[in-house]
Amino acid sequence: MTDLQLDSSSHAQPRRALVTGASGDIGAAICARLARQNLHVIAHANQHAERAEAVVTAIVQTGGSAQAICFDVTDPAASRAALQQLLADGPIQVLVNNAGIYEDVPMAGMQRAQWDRVIDVSLNGFFNITQPLLLPMMATRWGRIISVSSISGVIGNRGQSNYAAAKAGLHGASKSLALELATRGITVNVVAPGLIAGHIADREFKPEVVKQLVPMKRTGTPDEVAALVAFLASEDAAYISAQILNINGAMA
Repeated sequence: MTDLQLDSSSHAQPRRALVTGASGDIGAAICARLARQNLHVIAHANQHAERAEAVVTAIVQTGGSAQAICFDVTDPAASRAALQQLLADGPIQVLVNNAGIYEDVPMAGMQRAQWDRVIDVSLNGFFNITQPLLLPMMATRWGRIISVSSISGVIGNRGQSNYAAAKAGLHGASKSLALELATRGITVNVVAPGLIAGHIADREFKPEVVKQLVPMKRTGTPDEVAALVAFLASEDAAYISAQILNINGAMA
């Protein structure tokens, strides 16, 4: 774990935010936005630690506070060990579950391993990260838990039964958790993006296809998703919980 944190000895310690999957386009944008809200950002990665380090460096260079951490969210023991290390410095009060993968194939040809891997990262990863953070967060009586889903989890998509199942599972888990935490000052919400610009969407969807699929005739941007996440993480969103918020250019 690399810690590139500004000296805050003369000020109260900022609230801390953990963003999983920070090495991706959306995750990096979320980290930058939360840092601009004066949160200390913990940027998580698994296979691409150098990308999380780059996110942290960019935040610190612009006056923010951040650190990077690397572990596999599908490994319960590794996740718990990493989180206990973080919790030794105090509670994490903002959690953004953004880690996810996709392995697209029609179910008729899908291998069991392809089903399991996608479910494991998005849904089991949600449990492995969220559950250990709950009691310390509850003790502060303030928290924000935001999971990044997909339009596939809302309306389904051909070739993505595994991905859609994982993301739809986040919806049910988040709604239930929101009810459990409603009296504790903790909100739980889901953001479900549509087609968002980045290395995946730019590779998979040609401009003419985007214009056919998206009523707004364009892809969204990672920063637009990050702006919604940052709002949900703010004081202004204190009365919003158990919601699935779509950000998809009117696709659904």
